[in-house]
Amino acid sequence: MVEAGPPSAAARNGRAKPHPTTAERVERGRAIRATVPRSSMAEWEPAPDRRDPVELLEEQARTRVQELVPIRHGRMLVSPFTFYRGGAFLMAADLDASPRTGLTVQLCGDAHLSNFGAYAAPDRRLVFSVNDFDETLPGPFEWDVKRLVASFAVAGRDRGFDARTRKAINRTVGRAYRESMRDFSALGKLDLWYARIDVDEIAARFAAQASPKEVKRFDRNVAKTRSKDSLKAFGKLTEMVDGQPRIVGDPPLIVTIEDVASDAERPQIEAFFRGIIRDYRRSLPSDRRHLIEQFQYAHAARKVVGVGSVGTRAWILLMQGRDAYDPLFLQAKEAEASVLEPFLGKTAYANHGKRVVEGQRLMQAASDLMLGWVRVDGLDGVSRDFYVRQLWDQKGSAVVETMRPDTMTTYAQVCGWTLAKAHARSGDPVAIASYLGSSTTFDRSLATFAETYADQNERDFAAFRDAVDAGRLSATTGL
Repeated sequence: MVEAGPPSAAARNGRAKPHPTTAERVERGRAIRATVPRSSMAEWEPAPDRRDPVELLEEQARTRVQELVPIRHGRMLVSPFTFYRGGAFLMAADLDASPRTGLTVQLCGDAHLSNFGAYAAPDRRLVFSVNDFDETLPGPFEWDVKRLVASFAVAGRDRGFDARTRKAINRTVGRAYRESMRDFSALGKLDLWYARIDVDEIAARFAAQASPKEVKRFDRNVAKTRSKDSLKAFGKLTEMVDGQPRIVGDPPLIVTIEDVASDAERPQIEAFFRGIIRDYRRSLPSDRRHLIEQFQYAHAARKVVGVGSVGTRAWILLMQGRDAYDPLFLQAKEAEASVLEPFLGKTAYANHGKRVVEGQRLMQAASDLMLGWVRVDGLDGVSRDFYVRQLWDQKGSAVVETMRPDTMTTYAQVCGWTLAKAHARSGDPVAIASYLGSSTTFDRSLATFAETYADQNERDFAAFRDAVDAGRLSATTGL
């Protein structure tokens, strides 16, 4: 089922959208410093009634595929960094107790450094942006920035960087965000809307600062990213069976429909996926709907993805175009309520798949050509929301595990710029830039917060590990 988007508050009330002057917007941002000083961004300590982090993870797991939850726990158990990646709900609960600026943007909701990456824009150029929107929701801009800066602190510890090095990197994130927001606040509306960062631009920055060995590794990673498309997925994930392409199972990470349904149930399963594709097409613009209609369903499998997403229902759908060797791989990923909703209020959209899609389109200058959403009635009788995108469309991410301090510093600059651009599209860049100001107060405050929160993350990781050791949580490692 596809529904129209929610009307704006101004439209609901029959009024034109207000357009305050630049001076009024500047004054608004500056006035907020009186109630939420920039120095207060450094402050964080666990609330006296802070909930048990293990309890929060157990609560989050209740709606997930239970047989996959131990895999999620196993991936989070690898290190404090992987635990942080899976702990968006925990951090949202912590941020809820902090003073809010009221400067609202479209939040990513899980803006850690591994949720940024490269992908192919519709013009086929590689661009860099935020690339995970499962938790997207409108909210105070600082929630995303705090999650991002803290992720660099956690990753820096994972890499063995000393406190002085981490402090410099943490400050770089905040400074890049602040200075970029100031630049965006001076742009015309269309210039801001079209602003994006190409991977070629990142490569030029990287080459000027990195060693020849690191540049070579970067170039290999970019080449690998460019090669990741449906043809590459076809060669890696399928085999020919009786002249027809079929996805190869790799349980429990890839489970084909033959492994989840008997021969008698197979027609019902096939009809189910055809129904997903048919209803999903209705969410696309007419030109893209025409394109997807040129492909027919061939096969499907359930796939385990990511760290925090493990346990949500994610299906890969093999589509066939001109012939069996003209593939298109789609991923239909379950969209549950954002982890931010208990703290920031429910989404305005009736479909969480649409919440994800509209949030992504608002934050990215260019989005996946096949991005859409659907609500389906499962074979178990439960209605679930999904968003759909291409499985591989030249998608790639930074290899954090090999970063040196100078490399991570460059990456911090790029992520800070990228997040500021995403926020400027949906929020008020003039008011935010005015609040942030020209001093380094914001940068230094966020750097302090990041280290304090990294300490908390380590304590939560220890509690999580103890829960696994005690048998309270099940964890499957090595997958």
